[in-house]
Amino acid sequence: MPSPIWKLKRFLSKKKDEFLKTCRKSSAFYPVKRVIVSVIFFRRTWNQSQAKKQLVEFGKTLLATYAEFNLVNAIARGISRLAYKLRLKRAGEFFATSMQESNGLNRHVLFRYLMKELFLYFFVAFIFFFMVFFVNQILLVAENILKKRVPVIDVMRLITYSLPMVIAQSAPFATLVGFLMCLGRLASENEILILRASGQGYRVILKPVLILGILISIASFFVNDYLLPLGTINYNKLYRSILTSNPAVELESNSIKRTNDKTLVIGEVNGENVSDLIFFDTDKDGGQRIIVADESVVKKSTAPGVLMKLIMNDASVVMFEKDKKNDYEVLLSDNVELNIFESTFLESNRSVSPREMTSYDLYKEIKSMKNDADVTPKKRNQYNLEMAKKFSMPFGSIFFAILAMPLALIFGKHNGQTIGLIIGLFISLFYWAMSIVGQIFSSRSGVYGVTTMWAPNILIGVSGILFYLRLLRK
Repeated sequence: MPSPIWKLKRFLSKKKDEFLKTCRKSSAFYPVKRVIVSVIFFRRTWNQSQAKKQLVEFGKTLLATYAEFNLVNAIARGISRLAYKLRLKRAGEFFATSMQESNGLNRHVLFRYLMKELFLYFFVAFIFFFMVFFVNQILLVAENILKKRVPVIDVMRLITYSLPMVIAQSAPFATLVGFLMCLGRLASENEILILRASGQGYRVILKPVLILGILISIASFFVNDYLLPLGTINYNKLYRSILTSNPAVELESNSIKRTNDKTLVIGEVNGENVSDLIFFDTDKDGGQRIIVADESVVKKSTAPGVLMKLIMNDASVVMFEKDKKNDYEVLLSDNVELNIFESTFLESNRSVSPREMTSYDLYKEIKSMKNDADVTPKKRNQYNLEMAKKFSMPFGSIFFAILAMPLALIFGKHNGQTIGLIIGLFISLFYWAMSIVGQIFSSRSGVYGVTTMWAPNILIGVSGILFYLRLLRK
């Protein structure tokens, strides 16, 4: 039994034959007839011609050439011929030998292979460090905030605004560990030995290492200079709104909150109830006040500028004068209401912290501070320190790349991936400790922030150069 599709094709074939007969009999359809005949003739001729076969073969050859990355070589040769025709002999010689070694080795294929392997290991290491910093700094904070019954959508937004900080911290360490593992694997599997036996120098390996290190540094700098301030501004705005609507978020169990002249020692926190609360306060004249309460209740305040109200039960107040430490006053009360202002825990809305500025904004602010006599040296050093952090951490990827190559080739001959991972983690921990210590030391002692923040990079870079010179002597 014929199928419906076969019937439809037969019907259309009959209609086509009838249409062609009508065109032959009628002179009005003569132009249409010429077009149809020409199309049919061209289609039959094209299907049977060698041009179609040659075009198909050319397309296959072009795809194969591109897949093997010989297309770049063809372009280089084409530019070389054009330069010779224009009588530019030096340019012609440069392009003729730019992608091909004298022994026939294709530079572009080798470069692409090394770049692909380096990027793959960098990506794996980046995921590792990203998860470490993400869990360590973000999820633990989010867990504490969720316990205070903050909406989940707000917590997710806080995590999103914190991602640039995690990315900026992860990229340099991922560069070191990833490059060490990648080059260590190449060394342990004798691929580096094969390259050396073919007449290649270490510069062939150093070139993709440096290029990828520079690209990672540029991307990391963009995240650190633009996305990080943007995320910090949005994070502070959202956190301020959460804290205003739920002041208990700022109070953590068994913790200490410090500001410039106030200290709050907190016991157990259960919702709005706080036990064993101690409040230390210092006035402008140097006098001190200590408030101790067994049980307290945190309430939201409606007064402008007041973050929260602490209703302290069975409170004891002890007041000291600056010059009379042996004399003090003691007050006992069943209830004490203590107002905590927003400036105690939050920065003023009018001021923008250095962390919320881009490098260009920081540069203009530092330049304006030079002519301002009211700016304290501590504040000026704080801005210089933040300016140094904008560049030192992102561009640490370049120094890590310089160090990774000689270390991997020297110590990675056996079990290169494992050795690279161990050495990379150790150096990352050392670098992180130096950065934290340098930042704290600069903040407290007033030492120029650029020196302390760039000292780890300089040490890493010098070590990398020394190891590379040792590698060349072998």
